[in-house]
Amino acid sequence: MVNALTVDVEDYFHVQAFADVISPNHWGHYPLRVENNTRRLMKLLDQRNIRATFFVLGWVAERCPVLIREISTAGHEIGCHGFSHQMIGRADKEIFHNDVRRAKSVLEDLIGVEVTSYRAPSYSVTSGTLWALEILHDNGFAIDSSIFPVVHDQYGIPDAPRFPHYRSLCDGRRIAEFPPSTLPAYGLNIPVAGGGYFRLLPYSVTAWAISRINDKELQPAMFYIHPWEIDPEQPRIAASWRSRFRHYHNLNSTEDKLARLLDDFSWAPMSEVAARTLQDEKLHGEVGNDL
Repeated sequence: MVNALTVDVEDYFHVQAFADVISPNHWGHYPLRVENNTRRLMKLLDQRNIRATFFVLGWVAERCPVLIREISTAGHEIGCHGFSHQMIGRADKEIFHNDVRRAKSVLEDLIGVEVTSYRAPSYSVTSGTLWALEILHDNGFAIDSSIFPVVHDQYGIPDAPRFPHYRSLCDGRRIAEFPPSTLPAYGLNIPVAGGGYFRLLPYSVTAWAISRINDKELQPAMFYIHPWEIDPEQPRIAASWRSRFRHYHNLNSTEDKLARLLDDFSWAPMSEVAARTLQDEKLHGEVGNDL
C-alpha cells in the first residue's frame, strides 16, 4: 500500500502555538531556518527516491524562491498552505479568498505549474468554515487536506470521513478531500497522522497505526511533518508551558524516527495516492492531468 507523504513548509515562528506571542508583523525579525531544514528533509527523501507533497506557505515562497524551485525540480508536488498562516475562522470570506489567491499566484509564478492541492493552516476547515471549500474550488483547487476528523481544541470535524472522499459543493460541484490519518477507538478518532503526534508517541505506535490502516482497512495513510520538527537547535520562544511542550518535545529524535518511517512504508505525493484511491470516481478528470 502506498501512503501519502506531506510536508508543511513553514518556519518555527509561524506556528499556531506561538500566535499569541508572535505577531505576523514581526515574522521578519526572526532568523529564517526553513530553507536549511527543508533541504535536510529533501535529502532524506532523495536518498530513498521518495517524492512527496510540499504544502508551501506563500510568505515563505516570496522569501525563498530558489528553495521552492528546488522542491519542484526534484519532482515533488507543490501544494498551497495559504499565504499568511492564519486560521480560517479568524477572518472573513474575502480575506480568505485574497490570501489563497495571493499564495497560489506566487507559487505558480515560481514553478510554472498549476497548483491544485491545498492545506489550511492548522487544519482550520471546520464545521463553521466549510464555505472555504467553495472558495478553494473557485480558485482552481481540486484536492484539499484540511479537515481533521478529530476532537481538538483548535480544529477538527469529529464525524468527517477518515479516508479520501469527495465533498459536495453548491451547483453540483465537488472537491476531493484527503484527511490526515486517524484510528477509531472508544467512539473517537485518535490522530496518528504525524506532526506533534509523531513526536510525542513512540515510533512503534505510529508504525502499528499505519500498518493497521493499510492492512486491515485497506486504505492509504496520510502523514505530515514540518521542517522545524527536525531542528532541535531552533530558537526558543517565550510562550506558555503548553505551547512550548507541544512545539519542542522530542525534536532531537524526530529526524531518526522519520528516516525509519520512510524506510518501513511506501510513499508518494498526495495527488497520486488520491488518484489511485478514488479512481472509480474518475478523480483523474477532476484534479488535473498530473494524476
